[in-house]
Amino acid sequence: MSAEKAAFYRCIMDVFAAAKRQYRLQLRPDEVLAEARWPKNGPPRIEDVNTALTQLTEWGNLESHPDTARVSSLSDFYRARFLYRLSQGGEAVESALAVFVQTLQRRAELQTVALEDIASRLQALQALAEATEPDAAKIHETLRDLVRVFESLAENAQAFMAGVARSIELQQADAGAVADYKKRLIDYLERFMGDLVRRSDTIARLILALEQGIDALLGQVAERESRDAAPGGAQDQAEARKAYLQAWQERWKGLRGWFLSTGHEPPQAELLRARARSAIPQLLAAIAALNERRSGRSDRSADFRLLAGWFAACADNGEAHRLARAAFALNPARHFSLNANADADLPASTSWADAAPLRIHPRLREYGEAAPRGPLPRVRDRAEERAFLALQLAEESLQVEAARERLATSRPARLSDLGKLDTHAFGLFLALLGEALSEQAGPETPVERRTGDGLLHIHLKPLAPDSRAMIETPRGVFAGRDHLITITPLQDGR
Repeated sequence: MSAEKAAFYRCIMDVFAAAKRQYRLQLRPDEVLAEARWPKNGPPRIEDVNTALTQLTEWGNLESHPDTARVSSLSDFYRARFLYRLSQGGEAVESALAVFVQTLQRRAELQTVALEDIASRLQALQALAEATEPDAAKIHETLRDLVRVFESLAENAQAFMAGVARSIELQQADAGAVADYKKRLIDYLERFMGDLVRRSDTIARLILALEQGIDALLGQVAERESRDAAPGGAQDQAEARKAYLQAWQERWKGLRGWFLSTGHEPPQAELLRARARSAIPQLLAAIAALNERRSGRSDRSADFRLLAGWFAACADNGEAHRLARAAFALNPARHFSLNANADADLPASTSWADAAPLRIHPRLREYGEAAPRGPLPRVRDRAEERAFLALQLAEESLQVEAARERLATSRPARLSDLGKLDTHAFGLFLALLGEALSEQAGPETPVERRTGDGLLHIHLKPLAPDSRAMIETPRGVFAGRDHLITITPLQDGR
């Protein structure tokens, strides 16, 4: 790849790589000349191809064997004719280059379809686990499909989020490309985050439902796989079963950690959601940087040169002092807190020249701090605080869920008929009402939309202009025009 005729050699090696995929064992020089995709200046001479094949053989990319199939005379027998094929090292190099190019050209994606597939595989696995006589073959097949889909989701998500920053940096050169990429990326991320929020709860419930019987299912799968262990006694098969079981338990642990928190660590799906949200401010920062470069914002040296011109244009020293005070905020200053007793009676307008001298500790002058540094404080154990916060979060979640059940009845209701709402129900009601009114085209227009988390559907219809609704809350009375509202919970985001 670094030789003088690297492009020429690559054309030849591409022919041999294609022949390997087509299960062709050997090639002659004239076949290489006919099948290679040469540059635009046309195919080379057969002598040049022979020379390149000889060089590739010396490097170890190819192997050559005498070609005696076309010998028809004694002179042909003594003429050097060879058949060429990929060597073992050349085949390894071509495979590595193919993977290298595929990785560079790969465009990772956030697979919303994979979330649906994971949920369906977990449902199928739950049905198999509840059967009277579980079918080990079907369980094995379902688990293999589940792991394959999950690994693809995790790998693509990791590659996509790693590539978002690179894509943003590459797009900074062109304003039109940045604007177009911004719209497509934000729409793409919003759609994925909505599906992730809707599907994650369902997947987490299915995983929790399988927790009690998953060890038995994994044991059956490991037992089935260990049957193909190499012969060598019962001990070898037992060790193989143990290894297979450990591998399946690690896969299940990885799947569980994606959708359920482990200890104090949030689930990986939440981290992915946070990373996807952070990509949007990164993109907006890239657009701001691009706009700053286009607007030609002056630097600090240009600001100082302009300020120097203003000083030169001052009529007298008083005007220059006023300009300096405005530019550098040199207002009358109070003294250090070290001299609190000495300057307690000094007004703030006292100048430094008229004030008493400061007594500064030598250590403050030398090290910039008055007191010597002591040992670092010990790390405090926050286990009790974390447990208390977790308890508060759990209680708030229950209260929010109760408020959602209070409001999301799937039945039309007047705002005036909602009655008295507690703090959490009223907070949820205000959030839903705000989302609906933000989409309303006019005060007389009905509106319906799905909430940002994708869990509720709102339909809001204004009633007569003179209608009146009053809702009592612990913090006062909420009043306004009456509306007909219907809040419907969505099952699995559908």
